[in-house]
Amino acid sequence: VQLQASGGGLVQPGGSLRLSCAASGSIFSINGMGWYRQAPGKQRELVGFIISGGPTTYADSVKGRFTISRDNARNTVYLQMNSLKPEDTAVYYCNAVIQESVSAPGRSYWGQGTQVTVSS
Repeated sequence: VQLQASGGGLVQPGGSLRLSCAASGSIFSINGMGWYRQAPGKQRELVGFIISGGPTTYADSVKGRFTISRDNARNTVYLQMNSLKPEDTAVYYCNAVIQESVSAPGRSYWGQGTQVTVSS
């Protein structure tokens, strides 16, 4: 199983970016998908996560500005980021909990990370 993230870049404060992350490989079921981020010198933190058939969770710092969505047919998760702030600058990682077969437990997989820089 591989997760391929894309869409990072440099944006001015107040701007928008959309990240994408596609899962591929031996996938029986995706139990959840979402995004984490890690700023320099800080620990990796949750941005938001969609549990299949369940709620979507967001960090308080991004509520009202970021939106996570999924395309189940494409095994893809998106992160729409609006009203970006310099403190949103970080490497963003997608994460998915995936079952590779009907009898396998869900395992956590990570994408390679994509840099988001918010600066004027």
